[in-house]
Amino acid sequence: MHLLIPFASAVSEASTHTVRDLQLPNLQALLRRLTPSERIGTDEYALTPPHERALADALGLRGADGALPWAARQAAADGIATQGRAWGLLTPVHWHVGRDHISLADPAALKLGEGESRPLLDAVRALFESEGFVLAYGAATRWYAAHDSLDGLPCASIDRVIGRNVDLWLPNHPQARLIRRLQNEVQMLLYNHPINDAREARGELPVNSFWLSGCGRLQPVRESDSVRVDDTLRAPLLAEDWAGWADAWRALDAQALAELVARVHKGEPVALTLCGERHSQRHDSVARTLWQRATGGWRAAPPHVVLEAL
Repeated sequence: MHLLIPFASAVSEASTHTVRDLQLPNLQALLRRLTPSERIGTDEYALTPPHERALADALGLRGADGALPWAARQAAADGIATQGRAWGLLTPVHWHVGRDHISLADPAALKLGEGESRPLLDAVRALFESEGFVLAYGAATRWYAAHDSLDGLPCASIDRVIGRNVDLWLPNHPQARLIRRLQNEVQMLLYNHPINDAREARGELPVNSFWLSGCGRLQPVRESDSVRVDDTLRAPLLAEDWAGWADAWRALDAQALAELVARVHKGEPVALTLCGERHSQRHDSVARTLWQRATGGWRAAPPHVVLEAL
């Protein structure tokens, strides 16, 4: 069993203080029993966050920074015939215009349903199709676009952008000029859309743009039931709800990590990958010498040190 945990830490003073106060006995037990292995990542400015790169490696997906073809894979899972085209994920979003910059709200905060999402997609369809795009609906927050210009187009994961200045993450690749223009046109088209008027009247955020990510063509992958992604830390961290994030960590330690500890005690092979904003660190159960078993627990770094280094 391989457990992959995104958003295990963040590059912030609040995150550092939070992890230093956490008591995570099962994580500590695992760090004592498992051996650090593959470490990947660069810094917090990479377009592909470490958890996406680690999962791609586990599945055998290939692609440069910001160019892992998640959209084609998800589109196929949503029952869309990808037909060898280059696909991108269009996430309907709300761009909040602040005094100094524009930030992107978490799409989950939109509480968008199919009854609103499909008409909004239809409203922007002509803009895309006039430029040769093929559009497809996958789910309320998953629209798809296919176009040759999306093949290998580097884009920031939406997990990098939520709550942040979108200008820092907008694609500046020559292939992205058309996308930038379409974003502007979509904003103008949706500004006075009746669905958005109704949403604002209810006190809900309007859908006023989209975020493009996961571009590329469908690739064969090594599907494995042994890789499990637990993303329960994601929502509170992106919301900078540090109390909620700490609670989520404690629950994760008491449940998923406790299960991993039990498997280790049974002698089963396990792996744990912890992912922060800059790096992911994998830990594996490997055969150890008697001396390593006797001294390994003393050498293991405490959980907060491991998490702060991610």
